Amino acid sequence: MPATNNQAALAAARELFEKTFGEISSSAKVLAVHAPGRSEISGNHTDHEGGHVIAGALDVAVDGVAVANGTNVVRVIDANFPLVEVDLSDLSVREDERETTAALVRGMAFELARTGRTPAGFDFASICTVPAGGGLSSSAAVEAAYGRAMEALWEGPSIDPVELAKMSQFAENRYFGKPCGLMDQAAVCLGGLAYMDFEVPSEPKTAKLDFDFDKSGYALCLVKVGSDHADLTFEYAAIPDEMQAIAGEFGCKRLCEVDPAVFDAAVPQLREKYGDRAVLRAIHYWYENGLVDKRWEDLVAGDIESFLVHTRASGASSAMFLQNVSATVGDVREQHAMLALGLAERILDGRGAARIHGGGFGGSIQCFVPLDLVDEFIARMDTWLGEGSCRKYSITEEGACATWM
Repeated sequence: MPATNNQAALAAARELFEKTFGEISSSAKVLAVHAPGRSEISGNHTDHEGGHVIAGALDVAVDGVAVANGTNVVRVIDANFPLVEVDLSDLSVREDERETTAALVRGMAFELARTGRTPAGFDFASICTVPAGGGLSSSAAVEAAYGRAMEALWEGPSIDPVELAKMSQFAENRYFGKPCGLMDQAAVCLGGLAYMDFEVPSEPKTAKLDFDFDKSGYALCLVKVGSDHADLTFEYAAIPDEMQAIAGEFGCKRLCEVDPAVFDAAVPQLREKYGDRAVLRAIHYWYENGLVDKRWEDLVAGDIESFLVHTRASGASSAMFLQNVSATVGDVREQHAMLALGLAERILDGRGAARIHGGGFGGSIQCFVPLDLVDEFIARMDTWLGEGSCRKYSITEEGACATWM
């Protein structure tokens, strides 16, 4: 059964289910589904280039209940979104479903069918506490939740967390239309605090660590910056496009395959052909990838102060080299995330650390705040950016799962 702190969400999901689909029969098999959000602890835009990442599952999640409905249609509803129906007789990519819930349902159904399962209709109602568009991977949580529901409802072999993550990434890339790496989905499916190496994308290497930031004297706080990055796919997509264009110049698909020394020798030609931003983003990849390894070593050693030093360096690289802190919306260059970082630094005043989080351009920033400053930090950030903008989070060990109730 999912953790007890999810029971209220499951009760609310069941209430939503019966309000939408009708009372659940006493003889019906009811499935409880859970998939957490995630925080990228280190590795800003390194995963899609075959690099390294540290990520943690969070104490916010998609929690839902699912029941087979005896049809060939999946019906899903969330407390924050309208009812969506997907006919399983056609599991091909549909252009008119790009960036929609239906695309995720259809994409996950396609992937689960590839395991030998026979798709069949079910009803699913969920409560999502992962902030949408906030950089906490609500889409990955939804994908994993649908995947675990389909795994349990449709007879077939069990699916390990990394395999489910790859299925979820496929659905997001091909069906939803967002060219994400594997980090979001892997973090959601694995749970806990995890190090990931994506050099071999079909078989990523992972390791987990039991680490409590609170016990180290710092709280993990995420701050919603006031702009939703959900509609900025074009900004996000430009990052892997530019990085992989640089890699392609050397006959490679990803930057992890490029010798940095060879890159250094070709900088003048690369600037002329691809522009300064693409070259800077490649520089960020190698710098940030090295910082991931340093920060993992810090965590393993329990050296929180060295971890914070490297966190600040990561934030600086994202802002200066990766350039995913500001976004162009129409004719306006929005700087919500940069402003949030500036405000956070005013409160921290040299203590802790702050950096852009997740895909960037909006969404949220990540802050490691001394415990004696947490209440003041949250209050002041909420005053500046709006009530509920800042929240303290915890790493949770539970990854995406489904259990019969």
